[in-house]
Amino acid sequence: MRTWLAIPLLLGALTLLPGGTPLAEEREILFYRNPMNPEVTSPEPAKDWMGMDYIPVYADEVSGEDGMVVRIDPALVQNLGVRTEPVSRGRLWRRIDAVGNIGYDEARISHIHMRSEGWIEDLRVHFVGERFAAGDVLFEIYAPALVNAQEEFLQALRTGQNTLIASSRERLHLLGVDELQVRELERSRKVRPRITVRAPRDGVVTDLNARHGMFVTPAMEVMSLADLSSLWLLVEVPERQSAWVAVGQPVELRLPALPGELFEGRIDYLYPGLDARTRTLRARVQLDNPGERFRPDMFASVRIFAGPRDDVLSIPRAALIRTGRAERVIVAEGEGRFRAVEVSSGMESGDWVEIREGLEEGERVVVSGQFLLDSEASIKASASRLRGAQTDAEPVVVEPAPEGMATITAVKADARVLTLDHEPIEALGWPAMVMDLDVGAAVDLEGLAVGDRIHFTLEQGEDGGYRIGSIHVLE
Repeated sequence: MRTWLAIPLLLGALTLLPGGTPLAEEREILFYRNPMNPEVTSPEPAKDWMGMDYIPVYADEVSGEDGMVVRIDPALVQNLGVRTEPVSRGRLWRRIDAVGNIGYDEARISHIHMRSEGWIEDLRVHFVGERFAAGDVLFEIYAPALVNAQEEFLQALRTGQNTLIASSRERLHLLGVDELQVRELERSRKVRPRITVRAPRDGVVTDLNARHGMFVTPAMEVMSLADLSSLWLLVEVPERQSAWVAVGQPVELRLPALPGELFEGRIDYLYPGLDARTRTLRARVQLDNPGERFRPDMFASVRIFAGPRDDVLSIPRAALIRTGRAERVIVAEGEGRFRAVEVSSGMESGDWVEIREGLEEGERVVVSGQFLLDSEASIKASASRLRGAQTDAEPVVVEPAPEGMATITAVKADARVLTLDHEPIEALGWPAMVMDLDVGAAVDLEGLAVGDRIHFTLEQGEDGGYRIGSIHVLE
């Protein structure tokens, strides 16, 4: 509660003259605003339901062009920790900060399929992740089609017909029998009931879908092997920066698994489309992996250098206030005066952002405390618009929300309805009565119970009826 109350009190402190002297009594007061809700005002001094005084809004604070200007005692500027930085013009690197994930090099993955159906025997692979070198035996298989092909080859050898021998040899190769085993068959002239399957490359087993004695078919993937000597880094580039990326650009990456180390690479491929879910463009970096320090599925922080732009007006990114509808900065004008200025931003690079419109080189923008100053400037701008809309000397005010005291007699949480035994509500001319009232969506009903004594405010719906807009349970 103390932190919540400190905000309006601090905003009130911003209405000091440059010398630190309290505002003189003879200054014209337009109206008073609620310290917790600037939209609630009163033509006379008032207190909110917590007993806090409404804050006066003075004519000289909102007159002329000062509607978006905040004045602070220079001594208070230091106490609030307000810091400024100059608007500068120069070179801004189109630096892209992104994230990436290390994966297998898809050109170095081997899928093991049999070309004839048969039974796995003498399986040498026991688990995913097991390492093999090129030429190591993976398993042996008994396949009737392979036995028949060997017999045909031996028959061709006995005939001595070169054409028939070449045809039979080619059939063995097409069925997956390597040249080493064909030569052994030619030398021994004996049919081997089981054919050996060997690893085509160095690597680790990434998938294992067969076990000893299992019947396999050509449609079944027996296992997969991946070579870890080279891996791919897939970088997710945000859509708004995707046009900056090109093949050949340098990349820096850091990995949480290898803290303190910086690695370099270059983009070697850009995927043609964006990811529909994440709205990012994938860029690929090939990483040599001596010693296998990189491992698949490692996370990486990536920085892409997409080239510089010269003569760019820029400010620290911390100074830019984005509201969803507009972008603003707070400009320091000196002697405790600060002005809210709408700007149009461009590219972002690290801690800097390009400014296309709204600022001039050499102006100073606030980079610490800007949100507090922006809030006060917005309040003064709203007051200035109210004053400009007046047709005479009478101030335009927003009446406080109707409020009252009551005891809860029933809680209908599912229907979001409370039954209240309330005291008279003078703002609406309601006498004391027991009645059902709908509860606004922003009100939390959890913890409310029959018999609770509450203070409540009412808000008017689109249908003209009233509902509960806020509730405070009294001790």
